[in-house]
Amino acid sequence: MNEPTLNRTLPARCEVLVIGAGPAGSACAQMLARAGRDVLLVDRQDFPRDKVCGDGLIPDAHHALTRLGVHEPVMARARVADHVRCVGPRGGRIDVPGRLAVLPRRELDAILLDAARAAGARVATPWRFEAPLQEGERVVGAWLHGAATAEVRADWTVLATGAAAQPLQRMGACVRQTPSAIALRGHVRHAAMDEGWRTLDVVWHRAFAGGYGWIFPGPDGVFNIGVGAAGAGQTHLRDLMARFAAVYEPAGRLLREGQWVAPAKGAPLRWSLTGAQPVRPGLLVAGEAVGSTYAFTGEGIGKALETGILAAEALVAGGGDAAVQRQYAAALAAIKPRFDLYERAQRINRYPWLVDLLIWRANHTPALQRRMAGVLEETAHLGDPLSPRGLMRLMWPK
Repeated sequence: MNEPTLNRTLPARCEVLVIGAGPAGSACAQMLARAGRDVLLVDRQDFPRDKVCGDGLIPDAHHALTRLGVHEPVMARARVADHVRCVGPRGGRIDVPGRLAVLPRRELDAILLDAARAAGARVATPWRFEAPLQEGERVVGAWLHGAATAEVRADWTVLATGAAAQPLQRMGACVRQTPSAIALRGHVRHAAMDEGWRTLDVVWHRAFAGGYGWIFPGPDGVFNIGVGAAGAGQTHLRDLMARFAAVYEPAGRLLREGQWVAPAKGAPLRWSLTGAQPVRPGLLVAGEAVGSTYAFTGEGIGKALETGILAAEALVAGGGDAAVQRQYAAALAAIKPRFDLYERAQRINRYPWLVDLLIWRANHTPALQRRMAGVLEETAHLGDPLSPRGLMRLMWPK
């Protein structure tokens, strides 16, 4: 992969200013550039750069990457997996098949950025968002800080700065400052464990106090290992990682014997399309800034890409402020039920016995195994597992 050519200067104006070059921002910029729009994509860091993430690519990510024309280069570097392995508090497990892969965000985001540039987007780094430019209530660009402070005027601005609350606050789009969850992850190399590992392991246990742990196999024998917990209260993530190592033998072995490639780092998560105002005059909010991560599993790359694409489609359709805002808001509303499904599943973490029951039933019921695979592929759902109807469907799936 070629090192990107960096732009240290900024134009005075553009049609669309996209702030944040993660999956959502790069996807949005690429789609806009493809449609002939004059788009400027800025990020506060030079690329390639690291990003705290589980690195997992589930079916929705594969679909979006294909649409963006980058699935082939991504998969050329990614580690392919066959199943998500769900491990319950009592040690029961079920392998759910799906289109799965793992690629560190340092590489994935660079591929996406290169694709946006190849489509015609102008890219400038490192430029940090400082404040919006406004005319009345309408956002008309932004103040950006790099080697100096610059003003860029734009017909539309897309904010795709991730889970941090500060950019949302500055843009006047923050509904909730606290994140939905917090997570800690690191990269550890263990060549012996890498042999034959074909699953994305997600582990629930009483010791995690409503959280979860994961081990995802990446390229070159490097595993992504992490833990997450809902809320942002008094959870000590390093203690949670130690508990993960104590209750799940593969995690313990990986941390005892493996070589740290990237240190464990923490980050906030925003999920379920909540916590931010997605539209205001002259502004669309996309990616994790708008809450594009799934509750329960913490997966968010695919839906971040999708929200970036949806924002671009609304802008290309045009029709004035009201029409653009209406189309994007409607597009987010159309995918919200999928987030609600995972939000309901998140409630299972409060009842570990229900995770055990789900895994036990799935191991004895092919129909339930197929439905779980359908949830992963977004072709089926399990309903509310805590409702009477949900429990009935869990015990006697059709």
